[in-house]
Amino acid sequence: MAKLYVNPNVKKGHINPELQGHFSEHLGRCIYEGIYVGEHSDIPNVNSMRVDVVEALKEINVPVLRWPGGCFADEYHWKDGIGPKETRKKMINTHWGCVVEDNSFGTHEFMELCRQLGCKTYINGNLGSGTVREMSEWVEYMTYDGISPMTELRKENGREEPWKVDYFGVGNENWGCGGNMRPQYYGDLYRHYQTYIRNYHPEAPIQKIACGANSDDYYWTEKVLETTFDHGFGYMSGLSLHHYTLPTGNWEKKGSSTEFDEKDWYRTLKNTLKMETLIQRHGAIMDQFDPDKKIGMMVDEWGTWYDVEPGTNPGFLYQQNTVRDAVVAGINLNIFNKNCDRVKMANIAQMVNVLQSVLLTDKEKMIKTPTYHVFHMYKVHQDAELVDSHIETKQIGIEEEIQVPNLTESVSMGKDGKLHVTLTNLSLEEATDIEAIFAETNVKTVKGTILTGGMKDYNTFENPDVVHSVAFELIKVEGNKVIFTIPARSVLALEVEV
Repeated sequence: MAKLYVNPNVKKGHINPELQGHFSEHLGRCIYEGIYVGEHSDIPNVNSMRVDVVEALKEINVPVLRWPGGCFADEYHWKDGIGPKETRKKMINTHWGCVVEDNSFGTHEFMELCRQLGCKTYINGNLGSGTVREMSEWVEYMTYDGISPMTELRKENGREEPWKVDYFGVGNENWGCGGNMRPQYYGDLYRHYQTYIRNYHPEAPIQKIACGANSDDYYWTEKVLETTFDHGFGYMSGLSLHHYTLPTGNWEKKGSSTEFDEKDWYRTLKNTLKMETLIQRHGAIMDQFDPDKKIGMMVDEWGTWYDVEPGTNPGFLYQQNTVRDAVVAGINLNIFNKNCDRVKMANIAQMVNVLQSVLLTDKEKMIKTPTYHVFHMYKVHQDAELVDSHIETKQIGIEEEIQVPNLTESVSMGKDGKLHVTLTNLSLEEATDIEAIFAETNVKTVKGTILTGGMKDYNTFENPDVVHSVAFELIKVEGNKVIFTIPARSVLALEVEV
């Protein structure tokens, strides 16, 4: 029997709601068809946003949404996406499928979407092909309430009051699709561009996010920080990190989202567990420049990335979502929680119809993926306090080089004083008996929710509820102990009243 030790009296840090953030890019059917259908669509919508999608996203308390990219951000010119839709410029989306982008979803539409969701706004600016003036004027257009050409332009386009921009990214993946830059060069550009992202509302300043590393590129992190902190500068609220989980580790042949074997299962989980190492090692570099952890690590792109579904546009990155993805989601959300002293935001890629989506749509139909249900189970961690916890694990797998711990966990205390325990069982075959011991307190009641299924199980438009969360009731309480068995291939959430 594995022991889980929880000490509710030892608080380890605050879990920002933004650790369960989302990402929406002008890519495939994420925005168009997935979220935005236009006011004349037969699909029920409010101001062009799908009612079913918005309502589903509100159920998981989406805390922040990143837009317009991604690689698209560094070829996006914001003035093309304002004004009458019939006069907006059309362009070719060169990164994603070479389809026509008609710019009908722009700044006003994004802000309307965030209003409907009730979430914070994260705008990613164009550093790769844009100018300082363009970026500065975009911020002015969105947030300034004084006399200026951009304020007047916003009002001409139907918006009297300024919006609130919570986060602003100065470029995206500038080591790659955002300009193939050296870190020193990007660091100097960051210093330059961010100067002109004015805080027009000092009481609610924009949090500026610098482009961080691709996975394990520790050199990028070191040199960007070295450059930006030179001569005592160093102003940034966050530094991003991107890491995708590939079963094979090979970008040319990533593997199928639905057709995989036992080896692929464990390789996928091993590759996603790398997130812990990345956070620790990039965090150690950040500690050299920011020992007080004032700069947040923003993991603003993460999730599984497989070969696209057969018969779909390869530039649209559409993939299915199985129990394997649910376990990946649970593992990563536990990791983010346990590292909440440094990680202040994480945005799964992407929200609808792209990569590890929480929702999939097909014309008027919509389904919730296994990953969606995990986010629904984990939303109790938002704005909670991480408490001290540790679980006994053993190594499992099928080969010596593909070994993973059988369990992961995190525990938080909500504002109501209840403890929320989330666990994943990574094993394909073996359930595990667990004895959870709560220090210096007795347990009054426990409620449970679980998601499990066959490793290849997934939801379809014909059968939308193959994988979903259900009540978990096989729990015994003995004083300060909670005893239960977590099934194989599962994600489990417990609400514990002490």
